[in-house]
Formats: sequence, structure tokens, C-alpha cells
Amino acid sequence: MSSNLENYFDVCYKLTKECGLVISEAIVKSKNIQMKSCDIDLVTETDQEVEKLLIGGLKEKFPDHKFIGEESTIEGQKCVLTDDPTWIIDPIDGTMNFVHGLPLIAISIGLFINKEAVLGIIYNPLLDQIFTAKIGQGAFLNGKPITVSKETELSKALVCSEVGTNKDPERIKVNMNNLNKLAGNVHGLRFYGSACWALAMVAMGAADVFCHVGLHLWDLSASLVIIKEAGGSFMDYGGGPFDLMSRRVVCASSEKLAKDIACLLETVELERD
Repeated sequence: MSSNLENYFDVCYKLTKECGLVISEAIVKSKNIQMKSCDIDLVTETDQEVEKLLIGGLKEKFPDHKFIGEESTIEGQKCVLTDDPTWIIDPIDGTMNFVHGLPLIAISIGLFINKEAVLGIIYNPLLDQIFTAKIGQGAFLNGKPITVSKETELSKALVCSEVGTNKDPERIKVNMNNLNKLAGNVHGLRFYGSACWALAMVAMGAADVFCHVGLHLWDLSASLVIIKEAGGSFMDYGGGPFDLMSRRVVCASSEKLAKDIACLLETVELERD
């Protein structure tokens, strides 16, 4: 698979950089904003344009591959992850930030083969940060190797999370309870408004944990291989094995820290992806 993987990566990398130019130009312009599930769950014409460019470019080169994209899924396509090569795409993670001109956003692309993450790219064109990984080949930021921090102590951990883009009272209550629990036990809390970018911070050792309930598989797809290649661990809330479709994640710089965080948090059952 190695020669194919290099080809997949090269094509994806080139398309991602091209889409970064689209985002960099669009962020300073007026935006056509639409609401999805509620008035804080947004999509812009740039989200849609970037997703179409990525899927169109990849499909032209790899016509037998499958695709799961955030915006096309919102339009009614179902999330079906099979053993076939499948690209999972979030064209702009952090659309609220993008709408406000805040440069904490990311393009996220993960390739799965036999349901295993084999390639990931997370790109913030506004900060010129491109995180990449291929299975078995390490993780990189702008071409330089990166590793997680290896932190194991809860009291020393810088933890990233999100409040989310859903106004369901039960989910808000659970998230707030968890943040209160974390605040009294960890070194610090950070909220960036882009799960993909926050996960990349864990991969490079700038943060130690990311945890959240309410994500979708396109928020996580690229980070799976990047963080694993950087030495990090994934876990479900409660300490069980990570499930991509469960919409819950604890990602940490060490298995011990992941378990300590996972066992501290409460969860709420959501519809699976």
C-alpha cells in the first residue's frame, strides 16, 4: 500500500494547499451565512466551495474511492464507513471563528482503508500550519517531526475542550458539569472553537488533552492518525475503547492521562454518526 499511500497523500496535500488559498481570500470578505441545526451551527459558501473542490479533485484522481463530507452529509447523505478507501472531510472546522474573522480554523481530511485511519492532514492556512501523518511514518508540522508532550499528571495537564454548537439543555448541562470538574483538577482549560486545530495542538505537545461530547467523525478523522503517530492515545468517556461513530472523545498525551480524564467525566447518549 505504501506507493499508493504516497500518491494519495501527494494529491490530497496539493488540493488542501489550494483550498487554503480560497479560505485565506474569503475570510476578509463579506460572507453568505446559513444556519444548520440552530443559530450557532453555521455554514458559509466557502465551506461548501472547499468541500466541493476537495471531493471533486480527489474523485477525479481516485474515482473508486468513497467520500464523507460534513456539508454533503448535512444535505442528506448518510455517514457510511465501509472497508473501501474513504475520505472523511471537514472543509472548515471552526466556521463560527471563520465568520468572525478569528484565525483559529482548519481544513481536516482523513483517509480510511478497511476502516483504519491511514492518512491525515489538518491545515490552518491563516497561521501557515499544516499537520500531516501517514500510518507508520510519524507525524509532522510543516515537514518537521512532532510528538505529544508525554504528560501523565492531571494537575499538570493543559486541557482543550468545547462548549459546542448545540443548544440542547441536557448536553449543555453535561458539558458545563464536566468543565467544572476539570477546572478544579487540571493545570488549565482552553477553548479554541475548532476541534481539529485543538487536536493538532495535542499532537504537537502544545496541549495535553482534548475531550468533548458532540463531535462528528469529520471532526476527528484526520487527527486519529496524526495523534497516534505523534505518540498520543484515544479513549471513550468512562475509559472504554474509542469509537469513531460515538461522537465522544478523550485524546491525551499518554494513556494514563487519557484514563484519568475519561473516568472523571460524565456523558450523554447522542445519535451515532
